[in-house]
Amino acid sequence: MERAPRISFTSLGCPKALVDSERIITRLRAEGYELARKHDGADIVIVNTCGFLDSAKQESLSAIGSAMAENGKVIVTGCMGAEPEQIEQAYPGVLSITGPQQYESVLDAVHRALPPVHNPHLDLVPPQGVKLTPRHYAYLKISEGCNNRCTFCIIPKLRGDLVSRTAADVLREAERLVEAGVKELLVISQDTSAYGLDLKYAESQWKDRSVRARFLDLARELGDLGAWVRLHYVYPYPHVDEVIGLMAEGKVLPYLDIPFQHASPNVLKAMRRPAAQDRTLDRIKSWRAACPDLALRSTFIVGFPGETDADFAYLLDWLEEAEIDRLGCFKYEPVAGATSNALPDQVAAEIKQERWNALMARQQKISARRLKRKVGTRQQIIIDEVGPTVAKGRSKADAPEIDGAVYLSSRRPLRIGEIVTAKIERADEYDLHGTVAGF
Repeated sequence: MERAPRISFTSLGCPKALVDSERIITRLRAEGYELARKHDGADIVIVNTCGFLDSAKQESLSAIGSAMAENGKVIVTGCMGAEPEQIEQAYPGVLSITGPQQYESVLDAVHRALPPVHNPHLDLVPPQGVKLTPRHYAYLKISEGCNNRCTFCIIPKLRGDLVSRTAADVLREAERLVEAGVKELLVISQDTSAYGLDLKYAESQWKDRSVRARFLDLARELGDLGAWVRLHYVYPYPHVDEVIGLMAEGKVLPYLDIPFQHASPNVLKAMRRPAAQDRTLDRIKSWRAACPDLALRSTFIVGFPGETDADFAYLLDWLEEAEIDRLGCFKYEPVAGATSNALPDQVAAEIKQERWNALMARQQKISARRLKRKVGTRQQIIIDEVGPTVAKGRSKADAPEIDGAVYLSSRRPLRIGEIVTAKIERADEYDLHGTVAGF
């Protein structure tokens, strides 16, 4: 019997790119291709690139270079592939370059370079597809692209305008994942709260009922599948208020990942951020009044062109009042093709660094203060890693890889993916520590 062709895969960038990688791998596995752990043991290498920031482009070019050096037969896809000139100039020998979401083009390139070997005993793939995340959680992408035109962002240029999946399509995938053992669904898209706008919120048939392609309706249906449902990349449009009720009911996790990016009205205007943000603090207070356990994660940019000392001071004061639980911060950097490159009053690198340091120091105090309030409480924890004496997991307030962790001791061995009740005994700046109190 002829050996199955082997493919090595490198996936860079955000969870949305990871979902693209999973879809490509699922298709290839269904055709009988095998995955190789190392480039030099593969017949071909696929590199899924990120092209959002210059630093991400350099990482992508480095990954392509490593693949070329270790293997020599390389197919490039992903966001950086939407502007292939830089890749072609650096590595003219790559076999193919395609942009994001171009699954068929990637498969065609693989077929040309490495035709599949049909084997009915090998051409099997689990119904939930091949996942690159651990078995107990999965990213669920509900739409592609974005209708917003933020001045610092080129995602619409790379990935196009908003294209939503039907509610039934999303729910079918989610159900398959849960049936395969997934305990946590991480809902992602470029603009999750805009879901369904392009479909005019059309209904689709799911089991015995019709479900509208609306953020609220989809979240409610996902909440009935029996898994944790975590909402990412949610812009604070007015209708987001409706979802807080689902969190208070326990339908979806009391967690919102909202990329505020800034708080100063002047900077937000220069960024051309969507959604009215002038009442954001009032809305955060009302959300927490309705759902006291709500955890807020966000990302911010410091050193945006035109950001003054007064704008930055405004942001620090806003953070103090908003008490964001989890925070990521980036120093502004120009991105080829972004309109913000032409804005006046660019901020010096040393000032960006000073502001980044100051913001992270402030956030560390806020995070420590928020976590200290959880000492003495009981929290549900999902287990990600197990060790001889201590297990590492996450509370409902923590997304994988980007938020904090909960370190637990237990009288009996714990299993990865298990959800336990823990008594929180200690907190530091970003993590919690405790003991398992129930199973």
